[in-house]
Amino acid sequence: GGRGVDVVLNSLAGPFVDASLRLLREGGRLLEMGKTDVRDPERIATEYPGVRYHAYDLIADAGPERIGEMLHALSELFASGALEPPPVRAWPLSRAREALRYLSQAKHTGKLVLDVPAPVDPEGTVLITGGTGTLGRHVAEHLVRAWNIRHLLLVSRSGMDAPGAAELLAHLTDLGADVRIAACDIGDAAQVAEVLTGVDPAHPLTGVVHAAGALDDAMLPSQDPKRLARAWAAKAAAAAQLHTATAHLRLGMFVLFSSFASDLGTPGQANYAAANAFCDALATRRQAAGLPGLSVAWGLWAATSGLTARLADADLARIGRLGIKANSTEEGLALLDAACRHGHPHLLALHLDTGSLAAQAAGALPAPLRALATVGGSGRARPTAAAGGQNTDWAGRLRGLPSTEQHRLLLNLVRTQAATVLGHADPGVVRPDASFKDLGFDSLTAVELRNRLAAATGLRLPAALVFDHPEAAVLAEHLRQELSPDGEPGALGPGVPQPHPVLNELVRLENSLSTVVVEEVDSGAVTARLETLLSKWKAMCSPAEADDGNAVERLQVATADQVLEFIDNELGLS
Repeated sequence: GGRGVDVVLNSLAGPFVDASLRLLREGGRLLEMGKTDVRDPERIATEYPGVRYHAYDLIADAGPERIGEMLHALSELFASGALEPPPVRAWPLSRAREALRYLSQAKHTGKLVLDVPAPVDPEGTVLITGGTGTLGRHVAEHLVRAWNIRHLLLVSRSGMDAPGAAELLAHLTDLGADVRIAACDIGDAAQVAEVLTGVDPAHPLTGVVHAAGALDDAMLPSQDPKRLARAWAAKAAAAAQLHTATAHLRLGMFVLFSSFASDLGTPGQANYAAANAFCDALATRRQAAGLPGLSVAWGLWAATSGLTARLADADLARIGRLGIKANSTEEGLALLDAACRHGHPHLLALHLDTGSLAAQAAGALPAPLRALATVGGSGRARPTAAAGGQNTDWAGRLRGLPSTEQHRLLLNLVRTQAATVLGHADPGVVRPDASFKDLGFDSLTAVELRNRLAAATGLRLPAALVFDHPEAAVLAEHLRQELSPDGEPGALGPGVPQPHPVLNELVRLENSLSTVVVEEVDSGAVTARLETLLSKWKAMCSPAEADDGNAVERLQVATADQVLEFIDNELGLS
């Protein structure tokens, strides 16, 4: 306010007009724009001496030429970056009720736009990546049968050289579809552009389904740039290329096949989870920009694909403990249809068994599933089982017991948890003296067993626990010494000797070799080192060395450091 100060207000802000008039009592000019709450200039002059009031109608008073000049000036300011337009968030028309509620709650900044999405044109072309794979084949047939799509472009790295590609082409053609199968690396921008250029202009691209992917599982210490690049290129980089190449097209669908790994996490799949999380974020970003976008995080399909063919029984059991059951092909395709109708950019598509969740300790489950862990099949909350005795004070329980009884209780714990991890209901399958490796443990299941034992006992246990203590009886004794360090000396039970540390080290070496990708190492050099080590060890154990004692005696008198140093030096590990 103040003498000679001009104030411009929109007429919709009536209270602010009154406030401005009071500020301008001593003189000034008030310019009000709009068509509502217009005041009488003479009355204003009487009530507020010295104030000049003028109502201004932009359309009537400025005229087309002046409006054009203003728009031109504004466009230059926006183009130069001097002004930034308010953010725009697009909502599909199907979510109009949600958008209006969002507007009424003043949660937005900028403009909200209701977009009438383009439909999937049955006469348009749908591109499917991984189109010759198991899921790609099912989706292609489903689009032809249920969506009435008549033009398909199926791409994969192998193209027509993929197993069964010719039969797939013939089958879809018999269903009345015009199908082209092309070899393409979707992560390569030039190849993507070339493939899209080949789309018939009479049947322009109307949809994209990105079903391709690749796994390169490894525990976190073994993850490296190469493993990340393999998983990232097939899933995330390919999705980014598809987004960039089609952003200017008015598509009816842009569906990305993601995985529950990005939401729930799975051991050994940090790289795969990250790649799928990128797809989830891309779908959200596309929708925010007014483009079609949907990322479906799948659970487990019963149909064996290239990604799931390597799953062992223990892997399936681990996934089953998350409540995820394999869905049939029919269920999967029905979930796909429901996800496309839903409208949210990121959805989990799972066959979820809450009864299985309720049998787990909530703390051992991924955070998104913990609320469901207390709900059984009836939908009513119920207490959960404390997996592995999570609520047991093991130190207190063992206190005062003979060492043999302590060992027996902990051996039962180890065998029960090991059987659970392997997917067995009977702990008897885990013999006390059987090697965990022989029972089927790998790096993933070993870490899961460590996690379950840590949750049950409250101990901080190393990731290599199972490799350091490779039998149930040995592992139980280790837990006993950790929980009852002041108790009696170890008692592994009748007939179960305490293994020498070098044997544990050999188990670790065996496990390391079993997980090596042969193509990534100099296999000849490794073989030569192992043969040299074996030759020297045999020489140490030969009768010619009798004056220094036999092999058993030498092993008994050697310290663990001496034997391990020998192994390290001979293998070149030190």
